[in-house]
Amino acid sequence: MRSNGFVRSPWAGKICTVAAAALLTSFAGTASATTGGAPTPGGTPSAKGSPTGPPSTEPSAGTLSITSAQTTPRKSFYFGFRYPRLSFTIQSTQPQNDLQVDVVNSAGEVVRSFYRADVAPAVPTNIRWDGTMADGRPARNGIYSFRIGPQGIPVATRPATSSTALALSFSLYGYAFPILGTHEFSLDGGRFGAGRSGHTHQGQDVMAECGVPLVAARGGSVQYAGYEGNAGNYVVIDGKGTPYDFMYAHLAEPSPLQTGETVRTGQPIGIVGDTGDASACHLHFEMWGAPGWYEGGSPFDPLPYLEKWDAYS
Repeated sequence: MRSNGFVRSPWAGKICTVAAAALLTSFAGTASATTGGAPTPGGTPSAKGSPTGPPSTEPSAGTLSITSAQTTPRKSFYFGFRYPRLSFTIQSTQPQNDLQVDVVNSAGEVVRSFYRADVAPAVPTNIRWDGTMADGRPARNGIYSFRIGPQGIPVATRPATSSTALALSFSLYGYAFPILGTHEFSLDGGRFGAGRSGHTHQGQDVMAECGVPLVAARGGSVQYAGYEGNAGNYVVIDGKGTPYDFMYAHLAEPSPLQTGETVRTGQPIGIVGDTGDASACHLHFEMWGAPGWYEGGSPFDPLPYLEKWDAYS
C-alpha cells in the first residue's frame, strides 16, 4: 500500500467522542511494558540482521566449551526495533574453529542457520537474527533458541546437554502492543462501529495517560504523518509483509517520524495525547485492509488483534 502523497483531511466530519474518561481515574501511574520495543521516543532502529555466511568446505573444530553466552532481548518482534541478539565466547583445544549457530523453534526444528569460520577462543562472537526463516518468510510467533556447535555434526546427533550445544531461549512475535504503559480498552463509545453523527467509529480507543510512549504495532513505511482537526497529531504506517495499514491518532505531539520513513516494529512513534477532538487522553487505533488507508481499502475491527498483542506484551 503505497503513499499517494495526498494532504487532504480524511477525518473531515468524523467525531471521535470519548465518554470513558473516568477510566483514567483508576490508573495508578504508568508502567513500561517489558518488550523488545523501546521505552522512550528517542531511539534509533536496530542494525540489519547478521549474514548467515556459507558453511566451510572442510569444517574443523577442536573440543569446544561455551564460556559465556547471552541472548537479548528475551522478547523480540519481526522487523523489530531490536532483533534477537546472541553474544558468546568459546574455549577450544585448537586456535581456529568452524562453528554453526542454529535458531531452533519449540519443536526442535532448525529455522535458520548461521555459519562462522575460524572462530578463536575467548573472542566474542555476535549474531543478530532478523526473524526470517531460511525460505525468507517471517517466523511464526513462538519460543525460539540459539544453539551453538561445530559445523559438520548433524543436528540430530548433538545431545542437548553437550558443551558444544547451548540453548538460549527468547520469544519472537509479529506484532507489538502499541502502548508501553497502563491502559484500558474503551468498550462503549470507543468501540469500532459505535454510532457517530452521520457515520460510525472507524477504530478502537485505548485509554492511557497523556505522555505514555507509543510504538509501531508493525514496522513498515510511514504513509502519512501530520495534523488534522479531528484526529489531532496522527501517523499512518504501511505494515511490512502485511495487507494492513495502521493509523494512530490524538498523539500529544507531532510524531518524530516523517512521511516515507522506514519504521520498525516496536520503534517509538510518539506519545499518548488528547489532541484534535479527543475529550480524554487515549490512542485512537485503526487497521485498514488492502489496498489501504483511503486508497480503496476499508477499516475493520482492530480489538481482537489488540487483545492478542496485549496478552504477550
